[in-house]
Amino acid sequence: MIRNFLAVVAGLSAGMVVNMAIVTLNSTLLFPMPEGTDFNDPVAFGAYVASLPVAALLVAMLAHLGQAFVGGWVAARLAASRPMVLALLIGGLSLLGGIANAMQIPTPTWFYVEFPLYLVVAWLAGTIEVKRRARAVQQPG
Repeated sequence: MIRNFLAVVAGLSAGMVVNMAIVTLNSTLLFPMPEGTDFNDPVAFGAYVASLPVAALLVAMLAHLGQAFVGGWVAARLAASRPMVLALLIGGLSLLGGIANAMQIPTPTWFYVEFPLYLVVAWLAGTIEVKRRARAVQQPG
């Protein structure tokens, strides 16, 4: 139980690192924020988001889904048992974070297509680990 709890913590941490790395790349190198724009100012940040091209929003979506996938995979990989459950837990927590984020930052309605995809990519990550474990049982040593 403790190992599974730590696997979830590690998965959340790894996923957040991936998300923040891609978001930082997006907002500093690919589509820089205007000088003086503050991530913590919802009005200024909302204006920045509204000015972004579709490509920038797709990169942000990649960051969010990358969080669910990498976090889910790490949690599943480190899990003592039930790797798929832990992967989906990370996907669900990432989904809740995405919904909270969408409530704070205005985004186009089409962007909400990412919400069910959080669970899909977490499921894929869990599937990778479940299959790896099944192969390991079949090929001992």
